[in-house]
Amino acid sequence: MLEYYNTKQMEKSAILEQNDATENGFIKTLTDFFEGVSLLTKFTIRFFRQAFKPPFEFKEIIKQSYIIGYQSFPLVAITGFIMGLVITIQSRPTLVQFGAESWLPGMVAVSMIREIAPVITALIFAGKVGSGIGAELASMKVTEQIDAMEVSGINPFKYLVVTRILAATITLPMLSIIADAISLYGSYIGVNLKNDVSLRLFFLQAFQSLSFSDLFPSLFKTFFFGFSVGLIGCYKGYNCKKGTEGVGIAANSSVVFGSLAIFIIDMIAVQITSLLNC
Repeated sequence: MLEYYNTKQMEKSAILEQNDATENGFIKTLTDFFEGVSLLTKFTIRFFRQAFKPPFEFKEIIKQSYIIGYQSFPLVAITGFIMGLVITIQSRPTLVQFGAESWLPGMVAVSMIREIAPVITALIFAGKVGSGIGAELASMKVTEQIDAMEVSGINPFKYLVVTRILAATITLPMLSIIADAISLYGSYIGVNLKNDVSLRLFFLQAFQSLSFSDLFPSLFKTFFFGFSVGLIGCYKGYNCKKGTEGVGIAANSSVVFGSLAIFIIDMIAVQITSLLNC
């Protein structure tokens, strides 16, 4: 009887310890989340303070814009072309059933320009550029190059962080416009696999379905996409810890949180656009 009682007491103690560990783990996760949000907010405020304070690193901004655009353009172009082609091929049979095949260019144009091309381009941008920025700044942090810049009298935050965030903010809208154009050309190729439509007629049908309210919001939100990707990549890299292991963590977390930020911003942008169109 005594052994049975001791066994039950041990089981109760184990359950209580497990519950305490779960509760403590949840509290620690919640604390880490709010701490990360506060640090990112301070990092953002510091960026805006430094961005509008002279001297301005125009040469470095142009250099980073060129590097970011050059690295991302081939992948964005290929992805945009394939998206336009595939969506056209997949949508055509359904429209043919309803005798609405002539709506295909307009439907693809609206769907690509409003939502698909900007978001997919931003996700590619986060994977390519966000991880690159995070890994680059993290490696500089680990090898103490950032500390050496501070000792030399150079402002590393302004030279490394501000220039890359501004370059990402400027470059992504340009890449999004290129992706829109290439995806429409891919759609034109897809239409001509079954029919014979001239390029002029295709783009005439496509742009008849578009309005300024379709183009402006999709372009405007890409500035926020680029800013969030650059900000998160720079934050993760600039605050890298744990030695060389932190370089991989910074690159990986830059992609994960950058992609999550893109979806959140897109959700907010869609809600605001729908309210303005009511």
